[in-house]
Amino acid sequence: MGTLIEIKNLNYSAHTGSLLKRGEEKIILKNISLSIERKEIAGITGESGSGKTTLAKLIAGVLAPASGKINFNFSDEWQNLKTNPVQILFQNNNEILNPFRTIEDIVDEAILIRQKKKTDTSSEKKRIFDSVDFPENLRKRKGFELSGGEQQRAALARIIAARPEMLILDEPFSAQDVESQLNLLNLFKKINEEFSLTMICIAHNLKILRKLAHRIFVMYNGEIVESGSAEKIFSSPENDYTKFLLKCENYDLSYDELKFSGSR
Repeated sequence: MGTLIEIKNLNYSAHTGSLLKRGEEKIILKNISLSIERKEIAGITGESGSGKTTLAKLIAGVLAPASGKINFNFSDEWQNLKTNPVQILFQNNNEILNPFRTIEDIVDEAILIRQKKKTDTSSEKKRIFDSVDFPENLRKRKGFELSGGEQQRAALARIIAARPEMLILDEPFSAQDVESQLNLLNLFKKINEEFSLTMICIAHNLKILRKLAHRIFVMYNGEIVESGSAEKIFSSPENDYTKFLLKCENYDLSYDELKFSGSR
């Protein structure tokens, strides 16, 4: 299959404070190195503040690294396109959907931008909408008229219409009931296979990642502390933090708080 993305010694930091008064420089990511294969689903997990979303934004080009390298092996056709070969499905779908345009128009526009010429998009639209299980009776509705789950599927259709080579899922299972989580899990697997789409899934829910991801990267305090196949991570974790996540998935305390309380 080949490597789609390779990251070497990636670092990122940000200043605390406001625009008027700069605070101290805070290190967000430290010496991140990883590679992701084509058609792979990679899971990234860790507590809030561990650097997961920042890493995703660096990969997508939303942020620029302080140092280190991100090497992509995308096809040459992207050089002449305005769209990005890396797309992110954010928790806030308003960043993808115009709430005052119909979903059909939004997807239609994405297809035409990708094709660079005006053609009949009806068959492609149907394929895309069917692939994300988006009902036909909702396709002429506007974004603000949809529920949260419907907006998520509409945003996913918009992304697929751009035909990216990599899709980053930013906490797609949060605030979902168990049935909705399982439906989304099966949907992402279907899209991965049908469109040969490489995916990175950022999620706290380890049980879902176990069923979805081929490999898992565990992040703690801006670093990758363990990585391996989903089977290996769950059957024989090596890092203490990984063991903590597996044993205390629903625990209220963070890893640092647990260590501190345990030392008293």
